[in-house]
Amino acid sequence: MEKQTRTLQVNLSLAQTAWGELSPTLSQGLEELTERYGLSVALGDVQQIEGRWYVTHAGLLRTAQRRRCHGIQTSLQKDVSDPIASSWVFKATVYKTRSSRGFVGYGDADPSNVSTLVRGAEMRMAETRAVDRALRKAYGIGLCSVEELGSFSGPPKPLTAAPHSNGSDGSNGSNNGHPRLRGQLCLLIRNYELDSFRVKRYAADFCGTEILRDAGRDLRESFITTLADQAAKDRDGLICKLNSCGSTEAVNS
Repeated sequence: MEKQTRTLQVNLSLAQTAWGELSPTLSQGLEELTERYGLSVALGDVQQIEGRWYVTHAGLLRTAQRRRCHGIQTSLQKDVSDPIASSWVFKATVYKTRSSRGFVGYGDADPSNVSTLVRGAEMRMAETRAVDRALRKAYGIGLCSVEELGSFSGPPKPLTAAPHSNGSDGSNGSNNGHPRLRGQLCLLIRNYELDSFRVKRYAADFCGTEILRDAGRDLRESFITTLADQAAKDRDGLICKLNSCGSTEAVNS
């Protein structure tokens, strides 16, 4: 129960950082998604679009993994696909257990119903949509997935600071729509009550740099995602790992 409460606090904090103050309806919805499915804002499991929550492909796969899904099978439906027109239809079957009869979902994609960000990848998008629908059926997730939305079917957008944020123009700022990495890291440290010095030492080790800011942005983003995942799944184990990273050396961030 304590772990679940802490995860909810982190989700709410990160959601407000990304999308601003949440309405009571959105807050209640996020609470239910956290408690029922263990979805994580930090890991990109959910997205808030035009006042509604949507689950992501990554979030569905992580849910399946946590529930020990036995397997997912996909097949191209050749009789209703048209390669010349880049129109594809896939069937996906999710087997929750070895003896499961399977939960079936279909996904279609063509240039008219995908984002320009994934134009040319209609076949992969059709398969992704089929898997999403099958997973949602298998685990009773009523939310539509981001990938099933035609105009939003590109890669999920990263967390961004709320409009009132005072992000700087540095590499940790929120310029050009990028998330404030420093802010995300501080939220994780505060909400999971982690030792900030040891987290910085761990980050430097993870990124393979003497000074944390020398690491590339992608590597720092990867570290934050990893830290959030470890904190949510096993905070005590993470603290033990952080304690082993203790040092008297200062780490600049």
